[in-house]
Amino acid sequence: MSPMVDMQSGQFQDATVVGAVLKKDSEKLLNYLNMDVVRNQFPSNIRFMLGEFPGVTSEMKNNPKTPLGVYAIKTVAGSDDAKLEGDRVKSARFDYQQTGRAEIQLVMDQQGTGLWAKLTKDNIGKPIAIALDNFIYSAPIVQNEITGGTSSITGNFSAKEGTDLANILQTGKLPAPAKIVQEQVVGPTLGAESISGGMVSFGVSFAIIFILMIVYYSNGGMVANIALALNMLFTFGVLSNLGANLTMAGIAGIVLGIGMAVDANVIIFERIKEELALGDSYKEAIDKGYKRSYAPVIDGHITSLITAIILFIYGLGPIKGFATTQIIALLLSMFTGILVSRLITEMYMNRGRHFNYFTKISEKIFQKSHFKFVQFRKGTYVISALVFGLGFASFFNGFDYGVEFKGGRSYTIQLDQKVKTADVRSQLQPLLQNYPVVKTVGVNNQVNITTDYLIDNSGKEAENKVTEALYQGMKAGAFIPADVDLATFTNKYIQSQQTVLPTISEDLKKGAMKASILAIAAIFLYILLRFRKWQYSLGAIFSTLHDVAFVVLLFSFFKSIVPFSLEIDQHFIAALLTVIGFSINDTVVVFDRIRENFRKTPNANKIEVIDRSINDTLSRTIMTSLTVFIVAVVLFIFGGEVLRGFAFAMAIGVLVGTYSSIFVAAPVLVDMDKKDSLRVEEDKEARIANLKEQA
Repeated sequence: MSPMVDMQSGQFQDATVVGAVLKKDSEKLLNYLNMDVVRNQFPSNIRFMLGEFPGVTSEMKNNPKTPLGVYAIKTVAGSDDAKLEGDRVKSARFDYQQTGRAEIQLVMDQQGTGLWAKLTKDNIGKPIAIALDNFIYSAPIVQNEITGGTSSITGNFSAKEGTDLANILQTGKLPAPAKIVQEQVVGPTLGAESISGGMVSFGVSFAIIFILMIVYYSNGGMVANIALALNMLFTFGVLSNLGANLTMAGIAGIVLGIGMAVDANVIIFERIKEELALGDSYKEAIDKGYKRSYAPVIDGHITSLITAIILFIYGLGPIKGFATTQIIALLLSMFTGILVSRLITEMYMNRGRHFNYFTKISEKIFQKSHFKFVQFRKGTYVISALVFGLGFASFFNGFDYGVEFKGGRSYTIQLDQKVKTADVRSQLQPLLQNYPVVKTVGVNNQVNITTDYLIDNSGKEAENKVTEALYQGMKAGAFIPADVDLATFTNKYIQSQQTVLPTISEDLKKGAMKASILAIAAIFLYILLRFRKWQYSLGAIFSTLHDVAFVVLLFSFFKSIVPFSLEIDQHFIAALLTVIGFSINDTVVVFDRIRENFRKTPNANKIEVIDRSINDTLSRTIMTSLTVFIVAVVLFIFGGEVLRGFAFAMAIGVLVGTYSSIFVAAPVLVDMDKKDSLRVEEDKEARIANLKEQA
């Protein structure tokens, strides 16, 4: 750094800048100036900043030997904010005076006018710095007090420099920089098909679950159906009041909410059936059924809510909409599943009647099951080890990353005839300077093309160049008729377009990783607090990681086998977190029953207690898993190509989550509890509960 010193007298000059530094040394200089030992030598309200060196012309700026100016800025005491921020600038415009001298005309708003008048009055003859992003673009000398709110900045800047400075002052009104996280254009045809598929999924799922509840729970299933209908009605009402848009992801959240909404009633009904099988009257069975179902219902919903909330925080665009509908559906599920269904049941009982909860189909299914699940744990541990190994290997095998995680421009193009993706790929390679990713979407005459061509260049011009390259390639390969012009190709053939910059894709990757880790950590902590024994948390997390590993290996090793896209994108992350929530929900219900049975029979064999608990909840586990699986399959069939990978992950995740709850989570309790601390803890709690009951 060179300080501003008069070469003849050797004294410091009275200059706008306090020194000069070469650009290559500027970062090192700022590091020195920000060291505590240096800062302590200056007043606390002094802040050093770099900026344009006075007198440097636009031609000189590109020269590496041209210095930057070092400015000592006087800040407001206790704050880094300026006395007058850019949000008080009403307008800034570059122009020339009548004398031909360049100037920038500056107009303040009402509050800015008063601040500007005081600022100029207090600093006549002194410079006032104009900064943006910690860089000084100009430091004009105040000539006199300015009271009218209109002022001008004059100098020896060129027209380009003056226009740039005016734009800087104008954009200073923005409180924070803006960046396009994701841009997506969807044609009306594809949009209409997606909405139509979503509504069909909704209708089919609702009808199947409606019938299933009656077939399995007789007229008692009508209570669940009424609660389900109210849940959906309230969900649409809340979304309407929030002004939410109806997107495909939002519909998926609602459809999935159908499957999860019946969970509360399934838990309650299964408990009522148990009490009836023990000889209780209908009134006693209903009272006990609801009372003893509160813990598993609340635990299961809270664990699902944890993942949904984390997805809402870290999700972007349509995924945030999916998370929103899921949160609303889960909250309403507790309300309709417990309160509304209890109210309907009580009203029916007050008339001297009661609902039946058995049918010929459900009367004997799983009612007296005595499967010895725990004894198979060594075999299931081997399977789990294989799943973990393949899950780890999948990161070496690779994935098909969606445009959100890879960065690029993605186009869905509807053609007039069937095409081979290899032909399209080879035809476009010379024009796009790299082989694009080409996939068939739905049918062979609709393809999705993802390319990183010109992805580092944002703006309409770059997009137009990519579109034109696609047009020329598709035309040269005779994939579109020869008489189709560029405008027709863009408006008719391109069904949707999506753009994500590489820097944003890195942010999305980090956010997805953070969301997954945070979800698992939060669930671990909740279970630890809820069950107060680390063995429960370890069992839950072990089974959850097992499910995650299975879904991940599926998307890696089956990406080239299945006839649909298995991409790692935001929908995949949504599916993964939803699977985590569902798996934990299922596991927590089993754990609640294990804890309850330990309290009832503290001296019983531990393996027998855990086996009995799994058998006790088996009917509930199968019914809940079946409903969510059916919904996922319906989404897979009718939800459209966009959600096919999501629905596939959900369907497989539900099956694997059911398996891990039974064969992984619960058996871990046996091998991790060598000192019988679970039984001792539950025995202690049982004695306390008995003392309270006697008191």
